[in-house]
Amino acid sequence: MRVLNSLRPSGVVSRKKPFMKYIVSLSLISGLLFSAAASSLSLAPEEFAASRQMACVLAEHSLGTLNEEQYGKVANSLLDDFDESEQEQILAKAIGYYDGLMFSISDKDDTAINLRLKDFVDSATCQGSGYRKVTHTL
Repeated sequence: MRVLNSLRPSGVVSRKKPFMKYIVSLSLISGLLFSAAASSLSLAPEEFAASRQMACVLAEHSLGTLNEEQYGKVANSLLDDFDESEQEQILAKAIGYYDGLMFSISDKDDTAINLRLKDFVDSATCQGSGYRKVTHTL
């Protein structure tokens, strides 16, 4: 103990117990905040399905097969059943999924971008969601 006290700058008073309470309290509060934030990022099955469908809509729009009006109608029809915070989570997840599609493709390579988007739109993810039926009826 003398060694530790000799390393402490002069005039500093030992605060073992109050300092530990502060650290424990801070750890508990931050743990609760992080767990609340993590649970808000998790999606219910309906929200997850909507985010996948929204990723398909984003890809179709990027390819030019949906104009602005069609994009708005389809996006609104997908998001209407959710409250505002759920809509934000769905959009964030869809954008993340879309961004993942573009991983490792140069933003200057339009051919590769369009090919990747077309492959995604033609995949079972978009075909099996019933999304295409909605867009073709517009």
